[in-house]
This record gives sequence, C-alpha cells and structure tokens, in this order.
Amino acid sequence: MSVKTIKICRYCSTVLVFMLFFHLGYAQYNFKKTTQWLQSNAPTMGGRGAMVIFKDGKIIYEYAVNKLSRKQKFVSKVVAKKTGKDVDELTQNIEVDTKIPFASCSKWLSAALIMTFIDDGSLKLSDTVGTFLPQLTAAQKGNITIEQCLSHTTGINPGTLKESIKEIRATSTMNEVIAAIATLPMETAPGESFHYSNAGLQIAAAVIEKMSGTDFKTLFYQRIAKPCDMVQTDYGETPVPLAAGGVNSTAIDYIHFLAMILNNGSYNGKQVLSKNAVALMQRNYSAGKIIKGSPAEAGNWGYGFGEWIMDGTTGNNRSNEVSSPGLFGTFPWVNNKLGYAAIMVTFNLNNTNRHEKYSTLKQIVNDALKENK
Repeated sequence: MSVKTIKICRYCSTVLVFMLFFHLGYAQYNFKKTTQWLQSNAPTMGGRGAMVIFKDGKIIYEYAVNKLSRKQKFVSKVVAKKTGKDVDELTQNIEVDTKIPFASCSKWLSAALIMTFIDDGSLKLSDTVGTFLPQLTAAQKGNITIEQCLSHTTGINPGTLKESIKEIRATSTMNEVIAAIATLPMETAPGESFHYSNAGLQIAAAVIEKMSGTDFKTLFYQRIAKPCDMVQTDYGETPVPLAAGGVNSTAIDYIHFLAMILNNGSYNGKQVLSKNAVALMQRNYSAGKIIKGSPAEAGNWGYGFGEWIMDGTTGNNRSNEVSSPGLFGTFPWVNNKLGYAAIMVTFNLNNTNRHEKYSTLKQIVNDALKENK
C-alpha cells in the first residue's frame, strides 16, 4: 500500500468516525430552521456552502447545499479564463471536506500559534518586536508589542487590503515582508488605535520564525495542525505565508481547531494551548481604541487575539461568543455559554448584509440548542 493510499485511508477513517458521532448526536436536536436558512441563503452566498456544529465531544450537525445558478457558473468561467484557474475548481460543490481558501479565518489559527510561545515562556505579550526585528527599530516601530500585533493595535497604517496582500505575495522571504512593513506610516502611537489588517500578525509571524529558527508553516504544523488532527489545513505554497489570510482548509478540519478552543485548549487529551492562553485570546482589546479600520461585516464587535468578540464583553472578562470570519464568507464561531462550536463554509466575495446574516444564523443555532436543554 502506498504512502498516499495510507494517508487517504486515515483521512477516510477520521471522517467515518465523525459521521458515526454525527448520526448518534443529530437526533437530539432540531436543526430544521438551520437547514432552511442555509437553503434559502445559498443564492446570496455564492450558491454553495457547508456547515458543521460540534458539541459535547461530537459533531451534532452537518449539511451542505450546492445551488450554483447559471449566472454564477458563467461568472466562474470568466474568472477562470482571466486568472488561469481551473473552472472545475471554481464551480466544484462545497462539502464538509472540501478544501478552499479561508482568508481571515487564518487569523485565529495564527494567533493560537503565537500563543503557544507565550505558553512555553519563550515569548511574552509585553515583548517588543524590535528585540527580534531590528529593521522595525530602525523605522521607529520597535516599541510595538506582541499583544498589539495580535489585536490590530500596532498603530501602523497598513494601506488597503489588496495592496497589502499583493506586496506580501510579491516577496520571497519574511525579511522582505518586514522591510516593506517598516516603510508604512504610523497613524497613531502603538496601542491607541484599532486597524484590522495583515500587518500585526505578519510581524508576529516573523518574530516566532526569528526566535525559533524554524519557518512559520512548519511551526503551524507542529504546534497546531498536527495535535488538532488538521490533515487538510495549510498556508498555501507561496514562499512567504500570509499569516492573516493565507490558510486553505475544510469545515471538518477547522471544527477540530474550534473544538480545541471550546475545550480550553485541549484536543483529544492533548493540551495544545493553556486554558489561560485561550482566555487571553477572548478578551476585548479594541474597547476604548480609536477605530481606524474595521470591516463592515464585523458590525460593532470588539476584538481579541485573532478573533472577534461578539457579545460586547469589555475589560479583562472572557467573551461568551467569539468568531473569525473570512473575506470569502466563511463564518466560524465558538459559544462558551452554550458549549458548542460551529462553522459555515462558503466562497463568495459579496459581503452585503453579511453581519446580519451571521447574527441570524448564530441565533438560529443558539435557539435550537436552547430548546433541547
């Protein structure tokens, strides 16, 4: 039997185990309204989507809807022709095990990876980035802290998202990326403002590479993906990983990560993150800051480390509901109060009323779980 065949068999076994748990758990809950919501909203979510809900150690719901319209198929063909991408890939059905770009959902994963270094004592949230990256010190940005990098409060004016991504993808080393970030202007002093962007997490990614002597992708595999059994998750094949938005994953893989977060950093008996690290990630660090840049789909949510604070929590309190939605519409979240994690995966650039849709879907799931209590 080949190595490739063995890997496929292992993955299939994992899916079958989760399917078994799914059938055992599904009957306990009435997710009819959840399914109806997915079906009715599919046309405005790019025509395709899949959802998984995890609670009490098992998957209790999974569903996929694929209703690409003729117009959406035609647009996909045009995009494929212009970009040189495979049209079949752009129009493929999205199932719970379909691997697609997750965009800003990456931030949650990257922040968790940084927090493993906080846990082992090799890094502190109060450490300044100039200690590790002298080019930022030379650009008067050396006093930015790791905490500020994780919470988008560096004070750096990052420019547009499109420009930022293009710049990172045009580089061949992490040093080149940091050199480019060093040239960006400051819009406030570090810690005074909140600006959702790629800059902070990319700086933090460079820091852990520098201090560990290991590349970011390998660190992610060793410290997050492997212990969480994320067999189809990676940061792509670009020379420099985009820490804030480069992840490709599946609903099944990402729910493993969310299960770890829900279980205070533990996954299948392995302590991936400390309980304290998870709690620190779920505080609101944007409260009281000058808001310089925030996506419309976030509404009035606050921000922790790599994740949005959805319930208005402030101060040092831990949030009950956290999320890290992506540019293409994927919406993962954890509800600590009701004890569940969920992810809705899709691929669609139209973000019209996305915040309202997220809030409605979340409430429908909450209601379904409350009814069973």
